[in-house]
Amino acid sequence: MHTVLTRGNAILAYTLSVLACLTFCCFISTVFLDYRTNVKINAVKTLVKNVPNYGNNKELNDLGFITFDLQTDLSGLFNWNVKQLFLYLTAEYKTQNNELNQVVLWDKIILRGENAVLDFKNMNTKYYFWDDGNGLRAHKNVTLTLSWNIIPNAGLLPTLFGIGEHSFKFPEQYTMQPV
Repeated sequence: MHTVLTRGNAILAYTLSVLACLTFCCFISTVFLDYRTNVKINAVKTLVKNVPNYGNNKELNDLGFITFDLQTDLSGLFNWNVKQLFLYLTAEYKTQNNELNQVVLWDKIILRGENAVLDFKNMNTKYYFWDDGNGLRAHKNVTLTLSWNIIPNAGLLPTLFGIGEHSFKFPEQYTMQPV
Protein backbone atom coordinates (compact mmCIF):
# COMPACT_ATOMS: atom_id res chain seq x y z
CA MET A 1 0.00 0.00 0.00
CA HIS A 2 1.23 3.52 -0.82
CA THR A 3 1.41 6.20 1.84
CA VAL A 4 -0.20 9.63 1.61
CA LEU A 5 3.21 11.22 0.97
CA THR A 6 3.93 8.85 -1.91
CA ARG A 7 0.57 9.54 -3.53
CA GLY A 8 0.95 13.30 -2.99
CA ASN A 9 4.41 13.16 -4.58
CA ALA A 10 3.04 11.28 -7.61
CA ILE A 11 0.20 13.79 -8.10
CA LEU A 12 2.56 16.76 -7.76
CA ALA A 13 5.09 15.27 -10.20
CA TYR A 14 2.34 14.50 -12.73
CA THR A 15 0.89 18.03 -12.39
CA LEU A 16 4.29 19.66 -12.91
CA SER A 17 4.93 17.46 -15.95
CA VAL A 18 1.61 18.49 -17.51
CA LEU A 19 2.30 22.18 -16.79
CA ALA A 20 5.78 21.91 -18.33
CA CYS A 21 4.28 20.30 -21.43
CA LEU A 22 1.61 23.02 -21.71
CA THR A 23 4.25 25.74 -21.29
CA PHE A 24 6.33 24.20 -24.07
CA CYS A 25 3.23 24.05 -26.33
CA CYS A 26 2.59 27.74 -25.56
CA PHE A 27 6.18 28.54 -26.58
CA ILE A 28 6.23 26.41 -29.74
CA SER A 29 2.89 27.79 -30.99
CA THR A 30 4.29 31.33 -31.37
CA VAL A 31 8.05 30.95 -31.78
CA PHE A 32 7.98 30.96 -35.60
CA LEU A 33 5.77 34.04 -36.03
CA ASP A 34 7.24 37.15 -37.67
CA TYR A 35 7.20 39.96 -35.12
CA ARG A 36 8.48 42.73 -37.41
CA THR A 37 6.42 45.62 -38.75
CA ASN A 38 6.90 48.83 -40.70
CA VAL A 39 8.11 51.94 -38.89
CA LYS A 40 8.28 55.53 -40.11
CA ILE A 41 10.78 57.75 -38.30
CA ASN A 42 11.67 61.32 -39.16
CA ALA A 43 14.06 63.73 -37.44
CA VAL A 44 12.22 67.06 -37.45
CA LYS A 45 14.71 69.29 -35.65
CA THR A 46 18.36 68.65 -34.86
CA LEU A 47 20.70 70.79 -32.77
CA VAL A 48 24.11 70.19 -31.26
CA LYS A 49 25.76 71.98 -28.35
CA ASN A 50 29.27 71.77 -26.95
CA VAL A 51 28.84 71.70 -23.18
CA PRO A 52 30.86 70.46 -20.20
CA ASN A 53 30.10 66.95 -19.06
CA TYR A 54 30.28 67.25 -15.27
CA GLY A 55 30.25 63.50 -14.85
CA ASN A 56 33.46 63.20 -16.85
CA ASN A 57 36.15 65.66 -15.67
CA LYS A 58 34.24 68.68 -17.01
CA GLU A 59 35.55 68.11 -20.54
CA LEU A 60 33.59 69.70 -23.38
CA ASN A 61 31.52 67.06 -25.16
CA ASP A 62 28.85 67.25 -27.81
CA LEU A 63 25.22 67.07 -26.72
CA GLY A 64 22.67 66.44 -29.45
CA PHE A 65 19.03 67.49 -29.36
CA ILE A 66 16.51 65.80 -31.64
CA THR A 67 12.81 66.24 -32.19
CA PHE A 68 11.33 63.28 -34.06
CA ASP A 69 8.15 61.91 -35.59
CA LEU A 70 7.29 58.23 -35.12
CA GLN A 71 4.50 56.27 -36.78
CA THR A 72 3.87 52.54 -36.49
CA ASP A 73 1.14 50.02 -35.77
CA LEU A 74 2.29 47.39 -33.29
CA SER A 75 -1.12 45.85 -32.61
CA GLY A 76 -0.36 42.93 -34.94
CA LEU A 77 2.50 41.86 -32.69
CA PHE A 78 0.22 40.97 -29.80
CA ASN A 79 -1.10 37.43 -29.48
CA TRP A 80 -2.01 35.24 -26.56
CA ASN A 81 1.68 34.63 -25.70
CA VAL A 82 2.76 38.31 -25.65
CA LYS A 83 2.38 40.14 -22.33
CA GLN A 84 4.06 43.41 -23.28
CA LEU A 85 6.45 45.17 -25.66
CA PHE A 86 9.46 47.18 -24.60
CA LEU A 87 10.20 49.73 -27.36
CA TYR A 88 13.34 51.81 -27.69
CA LEU A 89 14.58 54.32 -30.26
CA THR A 90 18.34 54.21 -30.85
CA ALA A 91 20.75 56.43 -32.74
CA GLU A 92 23.75 54.77 -34.36
CA TYR A 93 26.79 56.54 -35.79
CA LYS A 94 30.54 56.19 -36.28
CA THR A 95 33.25 58.52 -34.99
CA GLN A 96 37.03 58.55 -35.11
CA ASN A 97 37.16 57.35 -31.50
CA ASN A 98 34.60 54.53 -31.87
CA GLU A 99 33.63 52.33 -34.79
CA LEU A 100 30.07 51.97 -33.49
CA ASN A 101 28.17 54.31 -31.17
CA GLN A 102 24.65 53.39 -30.06
CA VAL A 103 22.60 55.73 -27.91
CA VAL A 104 19.10 54.98 -26.60
CA LEU A 105 17.10 58.19 -26.98
CA TRP A 106 13.55 57.15 -26.07
CA ASP A 107 11.69 54.12 -24.73
CA LYS A 108 8.15 53.01 -23.94
CA ILE A 109 6.40 49.94 -22.52
CA ILE A 110 3.14 48.86 -24.15
CA LEU A 111 1.05 46.33 -22.24
CA ARG A 112 -1.40 43.94 -23.84
CA GLY A 113 -4.74 45.69 -24.23
CA GLU A 114 -3.24 49.20 -24.50
CA ASN A 115 -3.28 51.24 -27.69
CA ALA A 116 -0.40 49.92 -29.81
CA VAL A 117 -0.83 52.37 -32.70
CA LEU A 118 1.85 55.03 -32.29
CA ASP A 119 1.55 58.35 -34.09
CA PHE A 120 3.85 60.82 -32.39
CA LYS A 121 4.67 64.25 -33.80
CA ASN A 122 7.50 66.53 -32.63
CA MET A 123 8.51 64.23 -29.75
CA ASN A 124 11.52 65.17 -27.67
CA THR A 125 14.00 62.51 -26.69
CA LYS A 126 13.62 61.02 -23.23
CA TYR A 127 17.36 60.62 -22.59
CA TYR A 128 20.36 62.83 -23.33
CA PHE A 129 22.25 62.30 -26.57
CA TRP A 130 25.82 62.63 -25.29
CA ASP A 131 28.84 61.89 -27.42
CA ASP A 132 32.07 60.92 -25.66
CA GLY A 133 33.93 63.64 -27.53
CA ASN A 134 33.18 66.08 -30.32
CA GLY A 135 31.78 63.69 -32.90
CA LEU A 136 28.25 65.04 -33.40
CA ARG A 137 28.83 68.46 -34.95
CA ALA A 138 28.55 68.21 -38.75
CA HIS A 139 28.13 64.43 -38.54
CA LYS A 140 26.55 63.37 -41.81
CA ASN A 141 25.18 59.91 -41.02
CA VAL A 142 23.26 59.34 -37.79
CA THR A 143 20.68 56.57 -38.15
CA LEU A 144 17.53 56.28 -36.03
CA THR A 145 16.01 52.81 -35.60
CA LEU A 146 13.10 51.53 -33.53
CA SER A 147 13.62 48.18 -31.79
CA TRP A 148 11.58 46.18 -29.34
CA ASN A 149 11.73 43.26 -26.97
CA ILE A 150 8.74 40.96 -26.78
CA ILE A 151 7.97 39.89 -23.22
CA PRO A 152 6.19 36.51 -23.60
CA ASN A 153 4.24 34.36 -21.18
CA ALA A 154 6.57 31.49 -22.08
CA GLY A 155 9.54 31.30 -24.40
CA LEU A 156 12.36 33.40 -25.76
CA LEU A 157 12.89 37.11 -25.20
CA PRO A 158 13.74 38.28 -28.74
CA THR A 159 15.15 41.66 -29.74
CA LEU A 160 13.62 42.80 -33.02
CA PHE A 161 14.16 45.77 -35.32
CA GLY A 162 11.43 47.65 -37.13
CA ILE A 163 11.37 47.68 -40.91
CA GLY A 164 12.47 51.19 -41.75
CA GLU A 165 15.05 53.60 -40.42
CA HIS A 166 15.90 57.26 -40.83
CA SER A 167 19.30 58.86 -41.39
CA PHE A 168 19.99 62.53 -40.77
CA LYS A 169 22.89 64.93 -40.25
CA PHE A 170 23.68 67.32 -37.46
CA PRO A 171 24.25 71.02 -38.22
CA GLU A 172 27.70 72.42 -39.05
CA GLN A 173 27.65 74.93 -36.17
CA TYR A 174 27.04 74.61 -32.46
CA THR A 175 23.86 76.28 -31.25
CA MET A 176 23.99 78.82 -28.45
CA GLN A 177 20.24 79.10 -27.87
CA PRO A 178 18.60 77.38 -24.91
CA VAL A 179 16.85 74.15 -25.77
